[in-house]
Amino acid sequence: MKVDKVGRDFLIREEGVVLKAYKCAAGVWTIGAGSTGRHVKPGVKITMQQAEALLTHDLKRFEEAVATLVTVELTQNQTNALVSLAFNIGINGFAKSSLLREINAGNKDDVERITECFCMWRNAGGKPILLKRRQRESALFYK
Repeated sequence: MKVDKVGRDFLIREEGVVLKAYKCAAGVWTIGAGSTGRHVKPGVKITMQQAEALLTHDLKRFEEAVATLVTVELTQNQTNALVSLAFNIGINGFAKSSLLREINAGNKDDVERITECFCMWRNAGGKPILLKRRQRESALFYK
């Protein structure tokens, strides 16, 4: 399943859109709506159209990863929430997460445990600055 408009808008709100390259809280060069990689270097500037195109391109990788790694059926909002998380923590982080293990074990209806697993990923740059985002992702998961 792919991220829908609700999921895309959610991710854009969470990531924000910055049209000039900057270092995120984790010290990674970032541009647009959370795009990272070799194309992001100090001084790089893009347009809003380019930011949208980068997001579309980047999302494909994370949608495919969630679709491949999750072995149970998901609702649209569950897909949106998990892609948002994977987008932020990376595919490897998501693949090794207790959240993925719990979901694949059939425990996705255990609201308390799943929310706890989302919230384990609250730190960036060694600081707990992502807790509110994780709570919003968890709420989206259960919407």
